[in-house]
Amino acid sequence: MANMHLIHAPLLQNPAPLLVLPLNSAGIILDPILARCKTLYSDNYLNYRRACIDKSLTVGDCLLYQRQQTTLGLNASSNHNQPRHIANLIVTDHPYHPIRKLWLSQALEALHTQLYPLIRYEGLRHIAIFARPLLYTDYDNSIEATDGNTATPLTSATSAELSVPVLDWHDDIYPLIQDRLKDLPKLRISVHVPRDIEI
Repeated sequence: MANMHLIHAPLLQNPAPLLVLPLNSAGIILDPILARCKTLYSDNYLNYRRACIDKSLTVGDCLLYQRQQTTLGLNASSNHNQPRHIANLIVTDHPYHPIRKLWLSQALEALHTQLYPLIRYEGLRHIAIFARPLLYTDYDNSIEATDGNTATPLTSATSAELSVPVLDWHDDIYPLIQDRLKDLPKLRISVHVPRDIEI
């Protein structure tokens, strides 16, 4: 059984060999931490962006990318937190649109399917999930900027305009993550949540 726990620590300081990044099928990145990942792991971003452009990546997919040591560059030598794998979890069709329960469920199932061989044959024991992109609220909410001190607007569209119910973290999102990933053997799952979510 998986050991799952919520943490407030910065995602990019987690030494997990696999990062799970919730993204969209449009190839657009607005979240400042995801934008930092785009820069740090440009090889993964190029692979993800290419899949979005050629339409081979749709909502409910999980694009697992294995990074090559030769692509890590000089920065990797001074940063021991470089992941070996990145799972691009496609949970919505656009960053301004809230996720749907079906899309998240399908993406988590795809992630589960791809994690199992890594656990069994490559000894994967720890993953880190970036939870903030899974949270969507109305236009007046905000997300922390990269420095954690200032805030920027998340969207300009309300859920009513989109006619899609907004999923609640405690009632919908986290229980779904637990349910879909709980049976992964001997795996520690760090779920990085914003500070306004109680642990």
